[in-house]
Amino acid sequence: MKLISKKTLLLFFLPGAIFMGAFLIYPIFKMVFDSFFKVGITGARTFIGFDNYIKAFTAGGFLKQLKNTLIYILIAVSVETVLGFIFALLFELDYKGSKIVRSLMMTPLMIAPLVAGLIWKLMMSSNFGIVNEFLTRIGILSSPSDILWLADSRWSLIACCIADIWLTTPFMMLMILAGLQGLDTSVSEAARMDGASKLQEIFYIKIPGIKPVLLTALSVRIIDAAKTFDIIWAMTEGGPNSSSETISIIIYKTLVKYNNTGYASAMAVIFIIVLVVFTLVFMQSLWNPKKK
Repeated sequence: MKLISKKTLLLFFLPGAIFMGAFLIYPIFKMVFDSFFKVGITGARTFIGFDNYIKAFTAGGFLKQLKNTLIYILIAVSVETVLGFIFALLFELDYKGSKIVRSLMMTPLMIAPLVAGLIWKLMMSSNFGIVNEFLTRIGILSSPSDILWLADSRWSLIACCIADIWLTTPFMMLMILAGLQGLDTSVSEAARMDGASKLQEIFYIKIPGIKPVLLTALSVRIIDAAKTFDIIWAMTEGGPNSSSETISIIIYKTLVKYNNTGYASAMAVIFIIVLVVFTLVFMQSLWNPKKK
């Protein structure tokens, strides 16, 4: 059998390398370069050093968006993980019709985030939305206008979190279910024979057993939630009064709406560095856990 030469292998990788260079490496270098300049409407550049980075931390706006992003991640990912784990435990039982229900549970994953945001925007409308109408009929609200999900700064970010939870819980369920189905059933059977309760089996056998899968799913979801744009933009566009404005939204607005390329690039660089550091730390703790 004739071996493929190194030159031939390099030719196979060349299209991918060109694509990566043109659409990933070059834009990153361009973004870092722009972050040190003040770019005018005409494209004229004025070198200002680290002023854009200093502005990001001292102007106040970026820190508010960072806080909103952290709240969004905390609420959305926590609820998705808990619900995903509960659903995974239910589908692990493999009862009659579970495969059909599991397939139906996957439906939200087939919908684009932008479309999901528009759907929930209509559902949470105070005028004709089904959410407030349902809450009114079961007696939680006295009228559909009691909670203005998208127009009240107290509820706007939570409304976006609800849409994200609905959209992404199936992903967490699928990951956790795959981990549970890969466990050795003999350990659980032995624990039940020794008198372990269902909760003890879950907390002392199943959760430790799927820890690598769970941590991987969490890291993916945290990064994905941190850069969420579509759902929030479709539902609130970051309003009202920037109450649901996350880092992705403020970067987009600064670049497109306010045409401040340098400042937007600086915020994007900071955001990327935070995500890269988080990923490295998370993966390091996942694959190299400290020995007790």
